Amino acid sequence: MPDFSPSALSQSWPLPSAPRPIVTFGAGSIVGDAHYPAYRKGGFPIAGLFDPDLAKAQALADSWGVTAYRSVEEAVAVEGAIFDLATPPGAHAKVLEALPDGASVLIQKPMGSDLAAATEILSICRRKDLKAAVNFQLRFAPMMLALKDAIKKGLLGEVVDVEVHLALDTPWQLWSFLEGLPRIEIAMHSIHYLDVIRQLLGDPVGVHAKSIGHPGHKMAQTRTTAILDYGDRVRCALSINHDHKFGRRHQACEFRICGTEGAAYLQLGVNLDYPRGEPDILEIYPKGGDGWVPVELDGTWFPDAFVGRMANLQHHAAGEDAELVSSVEDAWMTMALVEAAYASSAAPATPLAARP
Repeated sequence: MPDFSPSALSQSWPLPSAPRPIVTFGAGSIVGDAHYPAYRKGGFPIAGLFDPDLAKAQALADSWGVTAYRSVEEAVAVEGAIFDLATPPGAHAKVLEALPDGASVLIQKPMGSDLAAATEILSICRRKDLKAAVNFQLRFAPMMLALKDAIKKGLLGEVVDVEVHLALDTPWQLWSFLEGLPRIEIAMHSIHYLDVIRQLLGDPVGVHAKSIGHPGHKMAQTRTTAILDYGDRVRCALSINHDHKFGRRHQACEFRICGTEGAAYLQLGVNLDYPRGEPDILEIYPKGGDGWVPVELDGTWFPDAFVGRMANLQHHAAGEDAELVSSVEDAWMTMALVEAAYASSAAPATPLAARP
């Protein structure tokens, strides 16, 4: 049995030695609720933000004691800044074009509204030599970093089964701006799970998926079933239901990871009773063990994953990290998986044979 001490599993990303100032585009709730609390916790200096709604930008800036820039030009002129795009998918390309060549930038997920938009964004980043990453921050949640470390240390053996199960009551009324958009569940939510799965297993050869809405509201899709094809050794399945409105008792938001010699269980607490959330959970049944071992987590998905996400980008900008996690080159493949899932959902199912 490999040496297993739950406290020895890596759960955080090293902080940069000389963090650069952060300039944010966008003044939505995600900035005040997740980005800025994480950046302050990580000790990253926040220079300020720009939003076309200047009153909204000023109110958020005042609450955090930072500058509300009056124009894009003023925002991009901040010397040595890391640019943080908390913008809608359709606005990413325009903001990227305005950034200085060679700048370091974090792009809010998804990487554009569809794969064509992601390809345009990738082209802009290549042409302008931007050090660009996409904010797939679930990779940096303490429980996910610990899971990755456990797999690296051989505690599960070969990973052969990944299952994602959500049955919860998501308060869609908090995001009324999503109404009318053609792509919701996979593009805005399950994209996180698809991205993490890619990190664990690599790229699948294909996907079978069906994503549908619910008669109780106007969102395009809120329920998804998907199977990722990794050949004959690995089963990978997602069952996502955001409309399980029948009390907490049988709700769930969890990953089950099985290896040839061990297993892991994770609960993603923030999605349960959102936005208050519940604790994240990681338990491991290690190789050679005789039971489940809880891992005491040093932080949660919100806001700690945002600290790690920015720390990696800051490290990379300073030349302290060779790898830029979820770079636009890698993130494009997550977008390709999302696109394939929607194509599968739109395609007809294999029909049953006619009754003889």
